[in-house]
Amino acid sequence: MKDFRSLKVWQKSHQLVLEVYKNTRSFPKAEMYGLTNQLRRACISIASNISEGCGRGSDADFARFAQMSMGSASEAEYQILLSHDLAYLETPVFNKLTLDVTEIKRMLTALIKKLKAKS
Repeated sequence: MKDFRSLKVWQKSHQLVLEVYKNTRSFPKAEMYGLTNQLRRACISIASNISEGCGRGSDADFARFAQMSMGSASEAEYQILLSHDLAYLETPVFNKLTLDVTEIKRMLTALIKKLKAKS
């Protein structure tokens, strides 16, 4: 069992969650149970699935959870784009969050490849 906190991809994912929470505070109240909630949950799922995968018994299980994190990262990527297009996120924030998600997806791809090669 590996400590998820030691993984760089989890650390980046956790920082993304914190940034998304900070930047969605200003979203319209009408979005509280819509886009705000969906974006926050997608980002939380990235880090949560990495955490859960670390606690699993095999590399194959961990790879499966890392793949779920990848799906959540793609979902978050779209929701960040939508938030920008709806003028809920300013362009500099949008650019930063998009770069962060892209980096997380690259890191997850590498992790998945490594885990699959081991199993």
